[in-house]
Amino acid sequence: MIAFALRLAVSGGREAIARLVMIAAAVAIGVGLLLSTFASMNAVDRTNQRQVWLDTGAASRTEQPSVAPLWWRPHSDYYDGKSLTEVDVAATGPTSPVPPGLTHLPAPGEYYASPALAKLIRDTPADQLGDRFPGRLADTIGDAALPSPDSLIAVIGRTPAQIKGATGAREVTTIARTRPISCDNQCWDNAVRGDAMTLIYSVVAGALIFPVLIFIGTATRLSAATREQRYAAMRLVGATPWQVAVISAVESTLAAAAGTVVGFGLYAALRPLVATIPFTGQQRFFLSDLTLSAPQVLGVAVGVPVAAAIAARLALRRVTISPLGVTRRVTPRPPRAWRLIPLLAGLAELAYFINRRPMTGNGQAAAYLPGFLVAMLGLVIAGPWLTMTVARAVARRTRRPAALIAVRRLADDPKAGFRAVSGLVLALFVTTATVSIIGTINHQRGGLDGDPQTRTVVEFGTFGDSPLAGTVPARLLAEAPGIPGVRGLAVVHANPGGVGEVPAPGGQPPIVPALVSCSDLAQISMMGRCPAGADVAGVDFYAFANLVSQPRAQWRAAAISPAALARLPVQLLYVATDGSTAAKEHVRTLLTTAYPYDQGRTVADYGTELQQELASWRQLANVVLLTTLPIAGCSLAVSVVAGLSDRRRPFAILRLTGAPLRLLQRVVGLESALPLLAVSAIAIGTAFAASAMFLTSQMHYDLISPDAAYYALVAGGLAAALGIIASTLPLLRRITGPEAARNG
Repeated sequence: MIAFALRLAVSGGREAIARLVMIAAAVAIGVGLLLSTFASMNAVDRTNQRQVWLDTGAASRTEQPSVAPLWWRPHSDYYDGKSLTEVDVAATGPTSPVPPGLTHLPAPGEYYASPALAKLIRDTPADQLGDRFPGRLADTIGDAALPSPDSLIAVIGRTPAQIKGATGAREVTTIARTRPISCDNQCWDNAVRGDAMTLIYSVVAGALIFPVLIFIGTATRLSAATREQRYAAMRLVGATPWQVAVISAVESTLAAAAGTVVGFGLYAALRPLVATIPFTGQQRFFLSDLTLSAPQVLGVAVGVPVAAAIAARLALRRVTISPLGVTRRVTPRPPRAWRLIPLLAGLAELAYFINRRPMTGNGQAAAYLPGFLVAMLGLVIAGPWLTMTVARAVARRTRRPAALIAVRRLADDPKAGFRAVSGLVLALFVTTATVSIIGTINHQRGGLDGDPQTRTVVEFGTFGDSPLAGTVPARLLAEAPGIPGVRGLAVVHANPGGVGEVPAPGGQPPIVPALVSCSDLAQISMMGRCPAGADVAGVDFYAFANLVSQPRAQWRAAAISPAALARLPVQLLYVATDGSTAAKEHVRTLLTTAYPYDQGRTVADYGTELQQELASWRQLANVVLLTTLPIAGCSLAVSVVAGLSDRRRPFAILRLTGAPLRLLQRVVGLESALPLLAVSAIAIGTAFAASAMFLTSQMHYDLISPDAAYYALVAGGLAAALGIIASTLPLLRRITGPEAARNG
């Protein structure tokens, strides 16, 4: 029977071969995108694992007392808006642990750099970057320690005496291989958190896999009506229901299996391209990280053909009634209003967590993402009922022949009408939710340009009680003003004696100002001025440290001489430049070499981490938008073509009875456009409601209406969908000739 079914599948001439090729091509596209999605999710996980070693020193049970301790101090640096990760290490013996990606620990005066950082150092003037790293570049860090080919990481050799006592330094006896259960504020903040991984997985799975699966399911139903008629004829000549089911399953499975094989090849071709996409908004993937697990390969290789066979079996429900009744088409039962329940349940689930936000990332993913997924599933389930309701409402208000035929057909079989547009409806839901959430987050948290008057400033120092240094090296005071682009240098001193302290209200401790000489303050006018005749002023330290300008401030005079001020510890250095990258990075490098265990900062650096987080969300949104919309467009095209093929005989009969071709084209256009526009409006409204509830619960933000670009995107997407529908209408002339009515 299987051999007969295979022979029958390809013996229908050019039309049968074309049908199988179309199904296989559509399935191949869906499988290729599905596998690329799985591989990208796996790559994010591998990226996370590659940087776990930076969590070394966090509380764990893997300490090895027999190993010579390693002094360990991770810290960050910046260059021109790029974040650099640096780890100072100092061995105390030959058995000190070695981080991954290194052949041995760097000796004092040596450092390892990632390939991307090594290249950046080579391509940048040494006084802007390379001079920050002591000694020579011993070697590059191997891929095993790098989250991405673009990672900027350095491991710097020091002596124990140099590291001991520095902020963040600690002794370790093992390098972290897995993420600690408890970080105790000792995990490296730049590493991707596990709960973020869960969120990324779920968002990608819900946003991409749903449209892909709908596309695959749509493809396997191509020419369903033609096949039903053939199977009905077989039943009339004596074939049993089981035999017809086997033939149908083999035919659908053959095309789906061929498409699955081609889809794996398409994935292999797309893999290098996918690796270049900064999926989390920060850096590319290693090509080797884009892999598939055995369950994923097996699930796709087996699941897609099996799903095709199941879809074929379900399509035969109307042709296996009895040997004499198989050729009669029975009007499907109209969908019931209960189909709205899953959609409302998804929204209710999101509403439940307003003011009940879970505390953990995993808990939040488990709380919110099922609501979105159930809402998406609810749209698919409710779509036929909504289509039927809209069609009946239009039927009561129209008298045009094309509209009457279209809405009567939609009301008669709303499942088929909605099936054609279901992929695009889901894509619009995903697009609206993504743009609404990301747009609101950007509006609330995206103001990271900083104070305009301090964007040119490089500050260097500490926020805590420990001073930066006893005095500023004379070489630094001499060299800094000579750097091209430097406009002024101010030294902010600590005030251990409480000179000029101001009583605080409410019995609080007095406010102790930082101290700056008036000659220095005159060089940085954006930070205020001294009273007339004063030599030293008491200033707000945090205005300086947080890079907040105070151009109109007149600070209080401090009762201390410039000579006594010079002997006080230095808390902060404040250097104003012309704003050029060369000037700011030259200053940062000069200060870093003078104070290797402290950090220079600019306004842009304060926003770098948050900007990267927002960029990761924006990039994820772009991936979702650029993937779901084309998939939905392909699904729509396949559905419309399949619908035309299935209805060739009724349309041919209408043409024979005198219906003009233009009338039939309007019927087909209305049948597709009406559910598309009606259900899309409901999907967009549902997405706005779901996004608003999520933002209120998770972030306490009010939903911000998307900007004009979103509405242009939606209008463009709907226009493109209508264009796809219009592009299929010329097929009517070819498939509705007299021979279709005779042999259909």
